[in-house]
Amino acid sequence: MSGKLYVVATPIGNLEDITYRAVRILRESDIILAEDTRVVARLLSKYEIHGKRYISFHEHNEEKRIKEVEKYLSEGKKISLVSDAGTPLIQDPGYRLIRYLRTKNFEIVPVPGPSAFVAALSVSGMPTDSFVFLGFLPHKPSRRKRLLQKMEEVNMTFVIYESVHRIDSLMDELCERFADRNVFVAREMTKLHEEYLFGRPCEIKKAIVKKGEFVIVVEKKI
Repeated sequence: MSGKLYVVATPIGNLEDITYRAVRILRESDIILAEDTRVVARLLSKYEIHGKRYISFHEHNEEKRIKEVEKYLSEGKKISLVSDAGTPLIQDPGYRLIRYLRTKNFEIVPVPGPSAFVAALSVSGMPTDSFVFLGFLPHKPSRRKRLLQKMEEVNMTFVIYESVHRIDSLMDELCERFADRNVFVAREMTKLHEEYLFGRPCEIKKAIVKKGEFVIVVEKKI
């Protein structure tokens, strides 16, 4: 009998933001694939889930782990895949594993829950009937420039992830290209020092506290 792989969403900050089902699935799992095993260990400890076998799973070892996961599933093991925060595979590794396992007809089950960009959209005040999720923009300046140029003509709200190290340069780019649009910036969502800013990008740039991680929602072309 084949096992199952569960793709389990976990909190993006506040550890209380987890579903009853996710806790049950994690408790019942034989193996937990984790981006950072220390992060998921803290989460499981809060819910008094102990004695689990953890296997690291990240962008640098994804290919290496595929056959290993296939072996455990063939043995009937129940496996949960989690990321450091939020819904796995959203701006995280894992699609190669999922695609391969689907070709082998293993059962893969989503366990829905938190997602940073969805949470930000829900309180942004921006139109959400259609939107584009860009994730982290390319590091290469020329590719970033081309992508943002393209978004100037797209009549949809769009969402960007950004780190503390590049938030200044991103806000400069938004000031240059989207100065007449509203921007919503969510910093450290659901955590102790969460912060939300709304307004024109050049105004917001002055108020941003440069700590933590950011989700930026940009108003669609009017």
